[in-house]
Amino acid sequence: MSDNKRLPIRVLIADDEAEVRDAYREILSDADMSGETAMFHNLRERLFSKAAQDKLARNLSASDTTFIPVFCDGAEAAVTAVRDALGAEEPFAVVFLDMRMPPGPDGVWAAARIRELDPAVEIVMCTAYSDVDPRDFGAMVPPEEKLSYLQKPFHPQEIRQMTISLSSKWRSEHRIVKLAYFDALTGLPNREQLRNRLSSALAAAKQHKRSLAVLYLDLDNFKRVNDTLGHAVGDELLCQVAARLRGSLRAEDADDESRVARSNHIARLGGDEFIVILPDIRCAEDAASVAARLIAELQEPMRLALHSLVVTPSVGIAMFPADGVEVDGLLRNADLAMYFAKRKGPGMFAFFDPSMNDAALRRFTLEAKLRGALERGEFALHYQPQFDVRTGGVSGMEALLRWTNDELGSVPPVEFIPVAEETGLILSIGEWVLRSACAQAKSWVDEGLPVVRMAVNVSGQQFVLKDFPQLVAAIIKDTGIEPSMLELEITESVVMKDEAWAEQALAQLKELGVMLAIDDFGTGYSSFGRLRHFAVDRLKIDRSFMTSLIDCSDDRAIAAAIIAMSRSLRINVTAEGVESFPQLLFLQEHECHEAQGYLFSRALPAAEAHKLLHRAAETSAGTRTQRLRSLIG
Repeated sequence: MSDNKRLPIRVLIADDEAEVRDAYREILSDADMSGETAMFHNLRERLFSKAAQDKLARNLSASDTTFIPVFCDGAEAAVTAVRDALGAEEPFAVVFLDMRMPPGPDGVWAAARIRELDPAVEIVMCTAYSDVDPRDFGAMVPPEEKLSYLQKPFHPQEIRQMTISLSSKWRSEHRIVKLAYFDALTGLPNREQLRNRLSSALAAAKQHKRSLAVLYLDLDNFKRVNDTLGHAVGDELLCQVAARLRGSLRAEDADDESRVARSNHIARLGGDEFIVILPDIRCAEDAASVAARLIAELQEPMRLALHSLVVTPSVGIAMFPADGVEVDGLLRNADLAMYFAKRKGPGMFAFFDPSMNDAALRRFTLEAKLRGALERGEFALHYQPQFDVRTGGVSGMEALLRWTNDELGSVPPVEFIPVAEETGLILSIGEWVLRSACAQAKSWVDEGLPVVRMAVNVSGQQFVLKDFPQLVAAIIKDTGIEPSMLELEITESVVMKDEAWAEQALAQLKELGVMLAIDDFGTGYSSFGRLRHFAVDRLKIDRSFMTSLIDCSDDRAIAAAIIAMSRSLRINVTAEGVESFPQLLFLQEHECHEAQGYLFSRALPAAEAHKLLHRAAETSAGTRTQRLRSLIG
């Protein structure tokens, strides 16, 4: 079956005379018209050549070609029809425009505006005036190869054949354009087509002194969908996201008759990244409103195969002309804003700010220098002692990663650890930290130093690996450390993200004989009831509670409750960030087990930690306060 039969040809006819429109309707009708030729006789002199009348019935019999004609009585109505068709994603293949359509604008006016809306449509100018030069049309409505000329009177079959021929050309071009400029999965414009559309939108905005917004959307944690549910589900998710973006923007423009619907200004850059262009936006608040609505629309649960998923996008917004006047600048700045929106949390949007360039440059520099830092030996471990507040002795050491680069100097962990996690470098770095800390603990033990426990932080990316327990077992075997000396610290938020896996992984680690601690406890909204399912030995009260312990009665009550409940569950408690004696007295009063913080000691290089452990080995007499003072000075 031919393409022409499978897909009807959409044709627009604009003529101010009803009889002429009726004639077109009969010409493009699917029915056998052998008995319905009387109406053409009145149009003989104006529309058709006389010789055609005798052969009309034979020439216009039904065929395999089908048409979907749409009729207008004026130039302005024709422009509106093209705009509506584009908005509905049902563009016309061919448009027939009469030259004269009084009392409004003429066909050339309509052709010029239709060409602005749809550069691909084939336009045919129809006129009874013999003195018209077709070359003039091409100059007024470029490109010349997509503009045809038809002079009355003409044969009815000319209309059908010209429509079929031009639509075939349009479809061939449309197919080529679709392959070159549209995403095969979602049907949205691709990166190249986006650049063309944004360039045109910018040119119009500059000409008419209007504002424009570019929204850069990225789906949060999309990689997890591909990794856990498969790429087929991931592809289906992307298609649904594209459909929701189209639907949301089309709904916004339902009452907008002044321009092409914004649903035509969506593109997929690749992966899970999408772009939305908002032409003729009034102000930044309008762009924010659209971004918020798109986020809300995408956050509605999606049913994919046997799964129900909730997607949260991060959106960056760049405004023309404030944030850039060229395509590359606007896209780059919208991308930067999206990155900062993602750092704020899932399902957020952010406007571009010039300061983001400095922050982004710093971030990119950090990533570049972080790659290879392990091989260059730029990492070191410092050790922060943990003290038993009941006895005044050293109860453990926490290994903390430090990075010093020749160009950047000493980089704070709060700055480089997130970059290492985002890039996946944390996996190799984390393994090095674990192995080095275990080797150091074993070395101190062999010297006879009082090292009871070595605590090591575990990244969320490490913890979710199915073979992480096997890695820990291998490092314990390689370094020769007693498993009970090793304490792995996993943050509360990581444990709560996937409780089923956390319970399984913690049980596997516990079987190795290692100690397990929940770090930053009190910030992840977990409960003691849920903790009973996890094989943990210690809770570390987040430093935020210590900071406001003296001034905030609520935080005092929470800290006291954590200590009391942990005691009832036979779980030890370590307070982080202890920096004052009133905080220490509070912990001692409530019989907290351990504490660490600047009141006792900062994180020490290995050599200084070695000296502290020597002093601890020599200090056994006196009260707990005396022992603490002898250790911390």
